[in-house]
Amino acid sequence: MSNRNGHGSPVTLPGDPPGGRRAALVWGVGVAVYFVAVIFRTSLGVAGLDAADRFDVNASALSTFSILQLLVYAGMQIPVGLMVDRLGTKKVLALGVVLFTLGQLGFALSPSYGTALASRALLGCGDAMTFISVLRLGSRWFPARRGPLIGQVAALFGMAGNLVSTVFIARALHGLGWTTTFVGSSLAGVVVLVLLLLFLKDHPEGYEPQPATHAGAAFVRRQIAESWREPGTRLGMWVHFTTQFPAMVFLLLWGLPYLVEAQGLSRSTAGTLLTLVVLSNMVVGLAYGQIIARHHTARAPLALGTVAATALLWATTLAYPGDHAPMWLLVTLCLVLGACGPASMIGFDFARPANPPERQGTASGIVNMGGFVASMTTLLAVGVLLDATGDNYRIAFSSVFVLEALGVVQILRLKARTHRRERDRLVASRVEAVHVPV
Repeated sequence: MSNRNGHGSPVTLPGDPPGGRRAALVWGVGVAVYFVAVIFRTSLGVAGLDAADRFDVNASALSTFSILQLLVYAGMQIPVGLMVDRLGTKKVLALGVVLFTLGQLGFALSPSYGTALASRALLGCGDAMTFISVLRLGSRWFPARRGPLIGQVAALFGMAGNLVSTVFIARALHGLGWTTTFVGSSLAGVVVLVLLLLFLKDHPEGYEPQPATHAGAAFVRRQIAESWREPGTRLGMWVHFTTQFPAMVFLLLWGLPYLVEAQGLSRSTAGTLLTLVVLSNMVVGLAYGQIIARHHTARAPLALGTVAATALLWATTLAYPGDHAPMWLLVTLCLVLGACGPASMIGFDFARPANPPERQGTASGIVNMGGFVASMTTLLAVGVLLDATGDNYRIAFSSVFVLEALGVVQILRLKARTHRRERDRLVASRVEAVHVPV
């Protein structure tokens, strides 16, 4: 646990993990698994046009690849959270690596649209087991005061995986072809599985969690109900829901087709703009992590400010007169979209202090489900609207504003309630600390 003194500086309390070099090495193995998972997850984003040609499908069918992948991912979040709380990080991560590697390999060798869909679903199932596990690993190896920065750094390495997709996977597709590229990339899953089995450990010596003594449906219902009852968990979910999906939809599938077909850019120029989103994400993530670690009250303003900036740039780009927006506006849009991922991580910073260690996995699963439900919904809406309007991207991408408005309403509704709950908990912990016998 961690607290803050009267001046707002972090205080480490007994029971906090020590951190240090070994913690960084063990956690780094978990982050490497997440890095590879993101490469596999986002590889379709640069292969969307190739996939449409390979499987001879329209926009709606193409979006089904990503929708199914995210549907499985979102649906697995709470079960994965429960698994992490009960089984620990190493077992869940190992299972995840096996599944997403088989999914990537199956996608490489799929002879038909149906088998390719099944492969993306398998990939989504394995991918779903990575990020929550990495968050849990960080909380077991590092002091709680490092939580915001550790989360943002993990997300930064995930975006580095996205960078590999936008730069190397895209080039390999055109130089080596579909099968060689995806089979070759799947070997990365084998490498991280070996590292995981050899070096990853759930927690440092002397910091073993209490053994799980409950099982069955009653335990599962109680874990979910108690996590959901906390306003911080629900606020975290809505922050994740509202902030993550604009960039996710852009990077995962529709960014490249939009820039090429609607804006008339070459594929190489469009790829450069997608890379810009990723680089912006990495820079902003480090900044947000440092700000929130030092100023806890900055969480909501940063999240809402990111939503406002994203909505403004999307509206300006879509409403710009003429057939094509100017390059400076597209560059600015991509820079702002880069803040969406770091802003979504703020959701975990609301849920983390609201839940005890034995519920961290479950609460993180609830939060993480938010952004992927929004992304899945928007991917479907864009694909359907493109088919219905004859590829009118202005109408299709306007669906972004509907979900942003819904999320902002929920954030504003829960923000004050969460603040009161955190304040009461802080007062109670200070009183308890005063009365601890020496």
